[in-house]
Amino acid sequence: MNDLVERAREFAISAHQRIGHQRKYSQQPYQVHLEAVAKLVASVTDDPEMIAAAWLHDTVEDTPATLGDIENQFGTGVAELVETLTDISKASDGNRVLRKRLDLEHSAKGSARAKTVKLADLIDNCSDITDHDERFAQVYLVEMDALLQVLREGHSELLKEAERLHAKCSVKVGLSDLPQATQEPWKPEKVGFQKFNDKNFKRLFMDIFTAKDIAEGLLSFDANTSGEQAAADLSQHCSSVASVRIGGLVQGYVGAADITADSLVGCFRPFTVDQVVNSTASFTDVIHVLTRHDYCFVTLLGNVGGVISRDDINKPMVRMWLFGIVTMVEMGLVKMLHNIFPDDSWQQKMSSGRLQKALDIQAERQRRNRYCDLMDCLQLSDKAQVLISAPEGLARLGFESKGTAKRSIKELESLRNHLAHAQDIVQHDWPQIARLSMRIEEATRS
Repeated sequence: MNDLVERAREFAISAHQRIGHQRKYSQQPYQVHLEAVAKLVASVTDDPEMIAAAWLHDTVEDTPATLGDIENQFGTGVAELVETLTDISKASDGNRVLRKRLDLEHSAKGSARAKTVKLADLIDNCSDITDHDERFAQVYLVEMDALLQVLREGHSELLKEAERLHAKCSVKVGLSDLPQATQEPWKPEKVGFQKFNDKNFKRLFMDIFTAKDIAEGLLSFDANTSGEQAAADLSQHCSSVASVRIGGLVQGYVGAADITADSLVGCFRPFTVDQVVNSTASFTDVIHVLTRHDYCFVTLLGNVGGVISRDDINKPMVRMWLFGIVTMVEMGLVKMLHNIFPDDSWQQKMSSGRLQKALDIQAERQRRNRYCDLMDCLQLSDKAQVLISAPEGLARLGFESKGTAKRSIKELESLRNHLAHAQDIVQHDWPQIARLSMRIEEATRS
């Protein structure tokens, strides 16, 4: 196996394993899908960058790795392929139909090489989804049909196989008898969160906290500035990135590690459309950008003038925002418990030890003349464990299995504990932060 491909394989498997990533329906390790896509690509080309990108195609979208990490590890060619294979839409762009339209336009601009890898991804996903979830397959196959129209520059053999499989699966789910599938966006029955359409809730979690609250000022250099001078200025200001001006207008950015030339002309990068947000953008949009890129750039008065990195997610404003979301999730768990287990019947699902601990906490609070319900004395994990013990509770939380639910609960509790004890949440909890912010965006959307 080519060294580049082997390194990509090891990197991808490790990245997905670290977050316990599994295939949605089979619960197999996620590497099963990555290997299948890589084998399909390798069956039509011996291009090591394409095969490496096949292994890495979901790494930026699903793990803490950024496109910058991919470029540093595997070079510009692989990073460009992975960038094309990574969706650019974010929750605030609208419903699924609108978001997929943006992602489709992004895929259409890709190279023939990237489109070949995308075809392999579609082929492996198509059968898996159709076999396990016919309802969602009706929507996926419509989206796949649109993608096939813009992937025609991909390898002819994979294109032919993708079209054959699409036709076969469409017949299986009766897609031809469901014309409305092309019009109605798919909505999951259970989203884990309740819909929070209350205006005050939206104002608190989506409007008050914005990108400008955590953005740092961005140094700016003329493109003709010497690399030596730019590096010295970045070091003096303890900055790792600066914008670059051409003709007085900001045209891109340069990282300290990128400065290798006499001037910045040959080493700056243009901004991509998915890494720039308005100063009023929500934290969810910022976090979405940072799942893909090392930097999120912020426009002030129409010009890029600020920058946010993952380290900025540790700032007090973001920690307060996240803690508020976790609190709302816990309140939602309590409401579900009362609905599913009336008259305190939830106690029967508790171990005697955990129940006694809650009773002791309640007694101590009452001794201090602080009235509280016994359920309020449960730990977050206790509440969630009771809920997932009932099929209805598991379904309301939106999980396919108890194993998946337990992992998510553990991650959520880890985030809350690190928030409470002023620990580095980016280092310990980034995947959970990304998922939580995405779900709160979905939950607050009208």
